[in-house]
Amino acid sequence: HLATSLPLPSERDHLRPRIDLIVFMIDLKSKYSLKNVETSLAYVDASFFLGKVCFLVTGVGRVNACSIEMNAVCKLGETYCSPVLFCELELEGIRATTAQRLVRILRICAGHIPGVSALSFVSMMRKSDAD
Repeated sequence: HLATSLPLPSERDHLRPRIDLIVFMIDLKSKYSLKNVETSLAYVDASFFLGKVCFLVTGVGRVNACSIEMNAVCKLGETYCSPVLFCELELEGIRATTAQRLVRILRICAGHIPGVSALSFVSMMRKSDAD
């Protein structure tokens, strides 16, 4: 399910499935993209930042066309203790790999991978980033 911003409209709450993962998409070519994500973050329950939020950054292949500083995006991931995935959606191979990574993260967040919780997964990712 896709939403352009949060909060989600409440009129269909009873029909909405459980939310296992929130992926915030940030397009480096649009300064409004980051502002929209920052505004939406206020509507996310704090418990989701324990492994059920990630940031997907697109447009990384065109550094000269970026309207957003890469440091601002990385700081967002650090502030919310959430992984940041970088991709270029215009390249089919990278797009497919990114989709597979998101599905893998979603399976963990939904509890479909025995022995791995969303919190432990994020903890493992943080350790690998530090290495």
